[in-house]
Amino acid sequence: MKPWTRRSLLQSGLAGTALAAGPLPLFAAELAPDSLEALARAKGMHFGTALSTRGLGDEKYLDLIRSQCGILVPENEIKMPALQAKPGTWDFTRADRLLDFAAESGMKARGHCLLWHHPRWLPRWLDGYDFGSNPRAGAEALLREHIEITCKEFDQRIVSWDVVNEAVDNVTGNMRDTVLSKAIGSPDQVLELAFQAARAVLPNTELVYNDYMGWESDNAPHRNGVLRLLERFRKNGVPVNALGVQAHIGAGNQDSNANRSFDARDEKAWRKFLEDVTAMGYSLLITEFDVHDAPLPADVGARDKSVAALGRAFLDLTLSFTQVNSVLCWGLADSYTWLQRRNPRPDGLPKRPTPYDEQFQAKPLRKAIAAAFRAAPPRKPAAIAGIPA
Repeated sequence: MKPWTRRSLLQSGLAGTALAAGPLPLFAAELAPDSLEALARAKGMHFGTALSTRGLGDEKYLDLIRSQCGILVPENEIKMPALQAKPGTWDFTRADRLLDFAAESGMKARGHCLLWHHPRWLPRWLDGYDFGSNPRAGAEALLREHIEITCKEFDQRIVSWDVVNEAVDNVTGNMRDTVLSKAIGSPDQVLELAFQAARAVLPNTELVYNDYMGWESDNAPHRNGVLRLLERFRKNGVPVNALGVQAHIGAGNQDSNANRSFDARDEKAWRKFLEDVTAMGYSLLITEFDVHDAPLPADVGARDKSVAALGRAFLDLTLSFTQVNSVLCWGLADSYTWLQRRNPRPDGLPKRPTPYDEQFQAKPLRKAIAAAFRAAPPRKPAAIAGIPA
């Protein structure tokens, strides 16, 4: 694989971005020294979580997030179907509420996502949409307008964007086709347009490709497909700064993983994947961390122990790469994890995939995350714009 030097990346305009900024607001500056954000920041990283508007009504949960996090990402409220339920009809209300909470709490925000390039998750109104007499030009204009309006609306409030989400098929490793790629010409052309449109509005913001390729032994096609995509980005000068690693580990997050064992890791392959990604000059983020415990026995103590052990092993390996600048959970407590609604446990018991239980008490996974931060090698301050380490 072609090595990329800092000089070549700078010449291509693809090096990671970082903005000078003043101190964080008072609350974030006074985080307890053993908070997860403080432990991460001590090593040049940051810690955060996803939050939906459902969680805004739970003050105890919000207190937990304030006490542990430095970054917030709206769970669904900035996705295309949420912002444009109908073509040309915009609603920023729900996203604004979450971003206001982040700002009031001294946290920065990530954006997720400008384009979920998956036929299942695009707005339903795009099915059969009439792009006009020149479908390619019509589809390009629609996508560019969506990205430009969204980026301008949230400019200065979001420091890192998942520009494209899950464009690589997890089973085959091939690029996913959608109504947009069929109109524009190819999936790669759609993705390049998305990143170029975002960079035109946001010259100094971290732009991320986000996907759920993992360290499991059955993930080789997905990992290889993502590597090929990242190589094409570099070859074609696409302005991508980082790879977002979703890190839904354990039983996995897809229906095709239903019979996977809890621990199907391939550490050698995962390390090689991260070596190849970082050799191309990409930064890394863990964007959606959780540990799916569906196959584990009912006993809570045994379950929590296994979840923590697997989480610690994954974080130790991944954080050994100093290019990782952030770790975000996809829900901080078990009552606010999307996994409760997906692939139920055979015994019907609630899942326990997050650092805190339904009463917001710390679990062994929280201890494992803290230990991984303490053990991680130090790195230069995180290259997310506006977040001092």
